[in-house]
Amino acid sequence: MIQTYVENILKELKDKKPEVLMILGSGLGSLANQIEDKTVIPYEKIGFPKSSVSGHAGCLVVGRMGKHEVVCMQGRFHLYEGHNPELIKNVMCAFKTIGVKTLIVTNAAGSLNADMPAGSLMLINDHINFSGKNPLLGANDEKYGPRFVDLSAVYAPDLQDKLKNIALQKGIKLFEGVYLMVLGPNFETAAEIRAFKILGADAVGMSTVPEVMSAVYTGMKVLGVSVITNLGTGLKTSVQSHAETLEQAQKATQKLSDLLKAYMEE
Repeated sequence: MIQTYVENILKELKDKKPEVLMILGSGLGSLANQIEDKTVIPYEKIGFPKSSVSGHAGCLVVGRMGKHEVVCMQGRFHLYEGHNPELIKNVMCAFKTIGVKTLIVTNAAGSLNADMPAGSLMLINDHINFSGKNPLLGANDEKYGPRFVDLSAVYAPDLQDKLKNIALQKGIKLFEGVYLMVLGPNFETAAEIRAFKILGADAVGMSTVPEVMSAVYTGMKVLGVSVITNLGTGLKTSVQSHAETLEQAQKATQKLSDLLKAYMEE
């Protein structure tokens, strides 16, 4: 499937040559509005599956943001939708093949820290794969990446420093911490939230890790930001809902948009 994706993407790109891939999480699709001279490509034209989750448009947006040519995924593939994890590896391999060098990944996440409330932004400095799934399983093709992938510095330190400096300059509060991925699609129990805090996690969500692992596998550099949309179960009295996730993500989108737009200007 990788070669099919590559051929279909190149056919739609025409003369555009994106070097940065952005993946937008639940409720964050409007960030693509920052892209200029854009071409919108429905996933069906590439051969990608159609997203089945509210808040994910299911298309590529290609164009320029600041000083960079970008391709933006408005909608991601969640493993809880029933996708084979290998799909995510194949997608990342295809983007690497067309010339993408950097992945900027965003997500909506629940906070494990009452001092990091809904509406906050958290720079991801590491992650915990608690999903039980790995996109790198199976036969390996060395032309895309190594059999055994080093994950000692998954999120590029230089890209993190750049974003932290921009946030400081713009007066945007940027938390920093560890993202833990669960398979979903259910929200976590209070006991699970307590356990995840003991493990060292600061935020929890149902995505991102397979994409990041696959990107690192191909040699891409990675920058990750979580939009905190709720406090984890047990840290508040109200029930969890996807509607709240979308609402809070949309409220925080402007801060994230300002931050990433400034990042792309350098």
